[in-house]
Amino acid sequence: MTNLPAGVGSRFVEGVNGLRMHVLEAGEQDRPAVLLLHGFPELAYSWRKLMPALAEAGFHVIAPDQRGYGETTGWDGRYDGDLDSFRIPNYVEDAVQLLAKLNISNAHVVGHDFGAPVAAYCALTRPDLFRSVVLMSGPYGGVSMGARDPRIHDLLAALGRKHYQWYYAGREADANMRHCPQGVHAFLRAYYHYKSADWKGNKPFPLKGWIAAELVKMPTYYIMELDKGMAETVAPYLPSREAGWLTDQELGVYARAFERNGFQGGLQWYRCTTSPHYSGELAAALGARTIDIPSMFIAGAADWGVYQKPGELERMQTSVCTDFRGCHLVAGAGHWVQQEQPDAVARLLAQFLPN
Repeated sequence: MTNLPAGVGSRFVEGVNGLRMHVLEAGEQDRPAVLLLHGFPELAYSWRKLMPALAEAGFHVIAPDQRGYGETTGWDGRYDGDLDSFRIPNYVEDAVQLLAKLNISNAHVVGHDFGAPVAAYCALTRPDLFRSVVLMSGPYGGVSMGARDPRIHDLLAALGRKHYQWYYAGREADANMRHCPQGVHAFLRAYYHYKSADWKGNKPFPLKGWIAAELVKMPTYYIMELDKGMAETVAPYLPSREAGWLTDQELGVYARAFERNGFQGGLQWYRCTTSPHYSGELAAALGARTIDIPSMFIAGAADWGVYQKPGELERMQTSVCTDFRGCHLVAGAGHWVQQEQPDAVARLLAQFLPN
């Protein structure tokens, strides 16, 4: 991979739970390890601004392209393919096996967006391996999307809206974004802009509950218009110039990856997390288990992801995480907090991780 900061290397690790995993790496290998897990629609590359600072702070930093993404291969990206391999426990197994292949006996784990629930389940199921957990942009409150009241969809439809996660779980989502008229580069530019602090309409606040009248207060990238796909939803928000935090050259790394692979590898995760079947499996396996290793939450102050699942932020702090060390909402950042404000995020992590 090109366009990497000085001190960040790229390599492949073979035989990781059936994958040939592409990994970005920084820092000395004998230092404490930090595993960084990206979200959708992103890549290991999303951590590029953070990795040199963490290496400088004394950590061995590892950021993989997760199953379904980027230059990692060995996964089935067909809509009708092997969906079981995209269940959360298998993402945890990917992380566990990657560390084993790198001869790492324990690590801190940091997850952003859908990397956050993967990190949370790493902490829940393997506290022997993971020393601490940092969740970014997605609070973990213990209730899977697929376990929520399905009547919400009819109630949203009556208001002319639909939930983006169930849209992403549908067959049409990949083609809508991959083959959109504006092209993948322009689609991603608009998508990233619309969810960032650069779009001044992002002024999130807590919602009163998982009810349609509250959910429709969120922007259309979360609660979409009923008759539109995601490509049509974000198209009006294409900015006139590149972002200060994401140049066109950097955006090209993402665009080329999704032009090559499509989006279905990442969308498979939404199919699993919205499934009552898979959600039921998780609930049966974990029950009321809590996260007992040290934990922290970071998000942008302009990130609606903090509040998109009403009550999750509060449950995370009061009951799910028993050694919770802090909730930090970073000024000047929306959903892509580690890219929009990398220095602030690096400072928070450098203060938390050694302790």
